[in-house]
Amino acid sequence: MSNELITCNAVTKRFPLPEGKGEFTAVGGVTLSIRRGEVLALLGRSGSGKSTLLRMMAGLISPSEGTISSNGTVLRGPNQDVSMVFQSFALLPWLTVLDNVELGLEARGVNRASRARRALRVLDLVGLDGFESAYPKELSGGMKQRVGYARALAVEPKVLFMDEPFSALDVLTAENLRGEIDDLWNAGNFPSQSILLVTHNIEEAVILADRVIVLGSNPGHIRGEVQIDLPRPHDRNSQHFRDLVDHLYEVMTNPEADVARAVAAAAATVAKPSSPFGGALPHVRIGSVSGLLELLSEDEKQTQDLSEVAEGLAITVDDLLALLEAAAMLDFAKISEGEVSLTERGRDFATTTILRSKEVFREQLLSRLPIFTTIVRTLSASRSKTMPADFFLDLWEEHFPEEEAQRQLATAVEWGRYAELFEYDTLERVLRLHEEAPEEESATA
Repeated sequence: MSNELITCNAVTKRFPLPEGKGEFTAVGGVTLSIRRGEVLALLGRSGSGKSTLLRMMAGLISPSEGTISSNGTVLRGPNQDVSMVFQSFALLPWLTVLDNVELGLEARGVNRASRARRALRVLDLVGLDGFESAYPKELSGGMKQRVGYARALAVEPKVLFMDEPFSALDVLTAENLRGEIDDLWNAGNFPSQSILLVTHNIEEAVILADRVIVLGSNPGHIRGEVQIDLPRPHDRNSQHFRDLVDHLYEVMTNPEADVARAVAAAAATVAKPSSPFGGALPHVRIGSVSGLLELLSEDEKQTQDLSEVAEGLAITVDDLLALLEAAAMLDFAKISEGEVSLTERGRDFATTTILRSKEVFREQLLSRLPIFTTIVRTLSASRSKTMPADFFLDLWEEHFPEEEAQRQLATAVEWGRYAELFEYDTLERVLRLHEEAPEEESATA
């Protein structure tokens, strides 16, 4: 019997760009396997192809290149060996809890008596005994997600797919459910042979997984693998747990870091720009970046542990990583060995006046991010000092899907406005070069 339940062999997935402008590669050349008896986590930032890869392994979409096999057979349609838990609960509101759990069994032709018996068993397993006749509107978010687990587990899949399963829940409910899933797995009572967890939450991956595969972006690809070599249950208070978390924080904030090296030897440099634009812009507001830098500047320590920063802020890990990416991209912060420190420019930006912070931000945009230099030069060369936003949107659409290109433009507009590089007419969708302040006013500022 093969130990590999699902295998991906050089899998690539491309989607067409709008107006026949080519193709966007979401996943490029991924080779991996899900092994019997393990919890495997796919860890990556938004846009790294995690969900696309999961849906290909579920047989919901087909790869453009490469093959995916389940239980030794190449997939040609939906994968009958898996079931999936989504971040949205996806319950049918007009059905009872029991009826919702029986849906997958009914679709597979299981008779009514067997459906009820198996559904009741898994409802008891996930702590919903007594709620069989309740409707979704009567349940809390955590209970709705338990119904999702029961529905997925009732069909006794070889592999349970969990796609960001806790992201729609509050912190305490998510922690409770995470612990219950871990307890079931550790006790050997889990109704599937393996679990594939898709997440961007670093601690979640280390708590639940035996193996973590780190994905990179543009296109989605495997950067490396980290073995979670801890006895189960994983003790989050142990030093090695903290070391693994710190290593993954470093890896996630630095595309150049070696994922697979020994955790004890972790070292890093600031991420380098990797596109014609000087790096795709992280979608964060300048006020949020400024707030993060102000908090860092108020701490007496020169460097701060990334996991401690994450714990101290009421934001998701993905949001924190985006803020750190923006700060590093602008040379306001440096990230090394799982720690973050302010640069001289970052401290200046965080502690100076509003006018001076705008000046610093403007200087960093023009010196660090080529797309802003391109926009300013184009506007300056125009007789009217204006240009339709769609002209610049086309630049992004050569490299990104339409929705992401729109988001890149929106982020660039916000950053450029704050830096007083250009203005934007929302109704006309036109960028206009910002008028220079009078010389004496600039001197006063």
